Amino acid sequence: MTADRSEMSHNEEQEPVVVRDRRRIDPVTGQRREPAPNGEEAQVSESISGTLDEEISKDVPAEESAPAAEAPQGEPAGLQQQVDELTADLKRVTAEYANYRKRVERDRESVIAAAKASVAGDLLTVLDDLERAEAHGDLNGAFKAVADKLVGALNSAGLEAFGAEGDEFDPSVHEAVQHSTSPDVSGPTVTAVLRRGYRFSDRVLRPAMVAVTDHEPTSAEPAAADENTTEQG
Repeated sequence: MTADRSEMSHNEEQEPVVVRDRRRIDPVTGQRREPAPNGEEAQVSESISGTLDEEISKDVPAEESAPAAEAPQGEPAGLQQQVDELTADLKRVTAEYANYRKRVERDRESVIAAAKASVAGDLLTVLDDLERAEAHGDLNGAFKAVADKLVGALNSAGLEAFGAEGDEFDPSVHEAVQHSTSPDVSGPTVTAVLRRGYRFSDRVLRPAMVAVTDHEPTSAEPAAADENTTEQG
């Protein structure tokens, strides 16, 4: 017992170990040390504190520090998504504007063509009068020059006359007001034009009023047909 007490009293009287670090460069931070107001012990304690912080950071599991590393990566991904959405919106708006511009241009051209066709349609009776005057020999001199300019301007705008003798009858552009038959034609044929037709671009303003002649078989054709039937029998 006496020996144990002596040993305990010896340990209590033993002075604590003091580590004095006189280095001017901190081995942990790499920074130059400034003289502390409390002497070298303060420098030693600061160095030991930095060492402890480093050791503690080494002991932290990697899973706990992972979220801090992943946080900056989420932000660029979100920005890229916003850029993609804005780019898609811009492309959609650009396509819609291009379609709108084409539609407006098409509508504008349609309105212009309709206006020209309407004006040309109102002048068809004038053209009929000029044509009849020319047929009777009354279209001459200054009056003919004016008529030629009017017809040329209408043709340049897109007006086109159709309907002539010898044309194949087409019910979509011809209006048949007379009908006859003849062996001289092989099918329905325009043999007389009573009133000329006009179209503007692809639009028919007025069909041509014509006389149509159909094919009429001769007396020899039925006999030939009967002979062919007899031979086959």
